[in-house]
Amino acid sequence: MQDNATEVTAAGIARLAGVGRAAVSNWRRRHADFPKPVGGTETSPSFALTAVEAWLRKQGKLAEVPLRERVWQQLAGHPEGPLTALVHTGCALLLIHERPTVWLDASAGSDARLAAVLTGALEQVLTPRFGGAPGRGVHGGGRRDAGEAVNASGEARAVNTSRETPGVNAVGEVPGVNPSGGGPGVNAAGGALGVNAAGGMQRVNASHVNAPPTVHGTPAAHAAADTAPVHTSPTRHAALTPHAAPAVRTPTGPQLLPSVPLLRGAAELAAEMGARQAFEFLLGRHLDVNPRQYTLTPAELAGLMADLAGPARTVLDPACGTGALLCAVDTRPDQELYAQDSAPGLAALTALRLALRSRATVRGAVGDTLRADAHPELRADAVLCHPPFNERNWGHDELAYDPRWEYGFPARTESELAWVQHALARLADGGAAVLLMPPAAASRRSGRRIRADLLRRGALRAVVALPVGAAPPYNIPLHVWVLRRPDRTPAAPEVLLVDTGRFAGEGRGGPDWAAVREAVLDAWRSFERTGRPAERPGLARSVPVIELLDDDVDLAPARHLPPAAVADGAEQLTAVRERLGATLRLTADRTPPRAVPAPGVRWPLTTVGELARGGTLVMRTGGNGGHARVPVLTDHDVLAGTAPSGTLPESEEEAVLTEPGDVVVPVLGGGAVARVIDDATGGAALGRNLVLLRPDRTALDPWFLAGFLRGTANNRQASSYASTATRLDVRRLQLPRLPLDEQRRYGARFRALDEFERALRLAGRLGEQLVRGTYDGLTDGTVAPE
Repeated sequence: MQDNATEVTAAGIARLAGVGRAAVSNWRRRHADFPKPVGGTETSPSFALTAVEAWLRKQGKLAEVPLRERVWQQLAGHPEGPLTALVHTGCALLLIHERPTVWLDASAGSDARLAAVLTGALEQVLTPRFGGAPGRGVHGGGRRDAGEAVNASGEARAVNTSRETPGVNAVGEVPGVNPSGGGPGVNAAGGALGVNAAGGMQRVNASHVNAPPTVHGTPAAHAAADTAPVHTSPTRHAALTPHAAPAVRTPTGPQLLPSVPLLRGAAELAAEMGARQAFEFLLGRHLDVNPRQYTLTPAELAGLMADLAGPARTVLDPACGTGALLCAVDTRPDQELYAQDSAPGLAALTALRLALRSRATVRGAVGDTLRADAHPELRADAVLCHPPFNERNWGHDELAYDPRWEYGFPARTESELAWVQHALARLADGGAAVLLMPPAAASRRSGRRIRADLLRRGALRAVVALPVGAAPPYNIPLHVWVLRRPDRTPAAPEVLLVDTGRFAGEGRGGPDWAAVREAVLDAWRSFERTGRPAERPGLARSVPVIELLDDDVDLAPARHLPPAAVADGAEQLTAVRERLGATLRLTADRTPPRAVPAPGVRWPLTTVGELARGGTLVMRTGGNGGHARVPVLTDHDVLAGTAPSGTLPESEEEAVLTEPGDVVVPVLGGGAVARVIDDATGGAALGRNLVLLRPDRTALDPWFLAGFLRGTANNRQASSYASTATRLDVRRLQLPRLPLDEQRRYGARFRALDEFERALRLAGRLGEQLVRGTYDGLTDGTVAPE
């Protein structure tokens, strides 16, 4: 009965059956017994998963669905939304991970019994792991403060007691209004409900990883909590403030009942791949299918920031998102990890991820950190933070007298400097803070007084300029600031400036992370050890603070680093010019011959899905790192035609390794691209958002397959369109049924086109290098104008 609560769309049915959406539409029209819609809209209906599976099985149309795909369909179609489903799944997987026998006993009975028993079992695990008494009020004492309610997912929301209370919506949620009229509530799926200027309810994008609530004023009743002295002794297991809620609450039996089939499937998945890996797979899949709803911190950048902070027993991330930064921290005995986020679903996911990854004490909280700091007494060894950028509504008007502004009151346009000072205020003396910052924060005039005081008092220790493409927004070279809580005034203060812009990757391939890590960590460790590392022109330099304290206090590294030495610059340009000439001649030789008209041909067609079911090719999906550390072929590499450049987190599940002759297709972005793997790329792991097709060479030519998959019309009919992204259903791509000899004729032509395309790309890169190098040589005097 309860499995019917899991709904699946027409696209999900198509994936289950290995067909295109058009086939599903035909089945609905032709078969009177096809399951009726149970939700969705008239144009995009949804169907009960169990009813659909029963019908497909009866018709003999149900493909062999891997367990992970079935569990994902249950999660994606959860009636309360995927975020609530992920939180329930994470709670169950934590129970399976820590007390497997309790889970086995609870799951032995009916769905209703499992839901009823699970609440008590979860509380026995969640309470010791996350502190307090989850699910029993904000303070864990069996009560709730006046003006607070709990929604269908057990999340706290404030209710205005001084104004008219908004009504209850269709699913029993009470949209919240705080005493100042601004605080957003959160629905069961993690979406925020705020109050607009006219007093009406409006939806706020709370699923954005680092976005704080639009408004969340600090009530006068909590003024004392917000004005706690900055300098206090370090506090362990800091209690939550009255205006912050714990991230994870124990869901009740009625809340868990719709999730029971999903939880049973997740348990099977955990038996195959481990509880942590199962949760990471489901979370990663959710992030992959919603690429524009989240601002993620890439794993490589998170690892670099954690290394800059150094070993730490107590670590805080005040804008945790999905927890990438805290997951990058090296585990230590008796470690304490503190996390806070304004989005309840994300704060809960982070807490569960951390609890599944280590035995560290995890303290997660929900709330707007700047206005409703959950841990005002905490003094951590390290703070890692990827704050929201360019937020004007960060609390400027309410927080004018907040004691955290030791280095000056931030302007309304300087939200990032508010986060910097919050991080410093939560550090123990000598503790380190590492923040990802927009480059404008280093040079805006409105922030120069605060930057100057950070320099004078020795709090700012390093500014690192990252290459373009290191993190979203990918078109801007972001900065990393490294700060220390001053325990004494430095005798001769200096600041390390590093510019890694030279390590930017080609096209959309991302930066050379190995080179970035080596350059940054070498410079930083030398700076920490000696105070003045050897200068590396164009890359790193230790700058005396007095040189930076001018009218602008501009901290952009490129403005203070001497240019890289251009020895033999003219000779290098000559070599580039000669290589470009040879490439242009090769391009001319490989120009396709004149197109010969041919009468229109209507071949019998098949689809990739049909070929896969018939065994003519094998279909694999990328996204797992495995144990071996091998280069990873990313979707950016495929689109740009570059070498493997990515990395994937290590996992228990084996990575999909490419072989020469495989065809790799990106599924996001809407481009008609397919790449045949050669000997140089073979052996790389398949990255996310890529599908690998391994044809049977006795029946299918790889170049024939790749060429027809690149047809524009072919891609258009196999693509689905959302408001923010285009996704390719590879199973729906078509190609003609031709004899192998005829396939090879087409394949030879497609291969020649690919070689021509590669030569064009190389010529373009060499041309850009020659133009830029000549400009630089003429302007710095290393190239004569003759």
